[in-house]
Amino acid sequence: MEKSGDLNNLNNLNNLNNSDDADNTISAQTGMSHETGEDKDDLKDRSPEEPGAAPVETGDSSKDVKDSLAETAEVFVDDELSKLQSELDALNDKYLRLVAEFENYKRRVARDREELRKYANEGLVSDLLTIIDHLEMAVQHSQGEANENVAQGVEMTLKEFEKFLDKNGVKPIIAKGEQFDPTVHHAMSQIARPDAEENSVVEEFRKGYMLNERVIRPALVAVAKPPPEKAEKEQETE
Repeated sequence: MEKSGDLNNLNNLNNLNNSDDADNTISAQTGMSHETGEDKDDLKDRSPEEPGAAPVETGDSSKDVKDSLAETAEVFVDDELSKLQSELDALNDKYLRLVAEFENYKRRVARDREELRKYANEGLVSDLLTIIDHLEMAVQHSQGEANENVAQGVEMTLKEFEKFLDKNGVKPIIAKGEQFDPTVHHAMSQIARPDAEENSVVEEFRKGYMLNERVIRPALVAVAKPPPEKAEKEQETE
């Protein structure tokens, strides 16, 4: 009986101890749950940039960053615009130079074309001038001869040649009685002529001709000079 009573007492003590352990376990779990809830609330209030730290006010810092970025962007845009403007000015200057060069080229080509058109027959005309000279000489020497028909035929041929030359822009250079002009006259000699003005053309040995505005053959002439008496007086005066 005594042993049976002792066993009952031991069982009651074990049950009591188990009950206390369960209560402690429940209390511990409850406390952890409370602590976990508090930790969650704390995590909500913490800054995502600094875990575990107190919240930091970022309003002024964000404004400074924005201002700095805006200033940097403005400087960058100004630099790019300046570079683009420089490139545009360079291209515009190059374009204007090319336009000017092209206009000069067109004028030069037009002038060369006109020169070619006006003087394309210069070689042919120069060869014909010798024939004209011979015909003129034939007319001069045939005057007064018995065979007037030949002289008339030569004279008519000469006139046809002169018409042909005139039609193609060839004009004779006026020489006799004019002041000597070295651009169109070629002096072969000087002749003392008291009745002629000094440095005037008194004789023409061969006609000169111009093709449009170009001298293709100067006139061969003799130029008047003062008589010896007048020349001596001028020397004495000097």
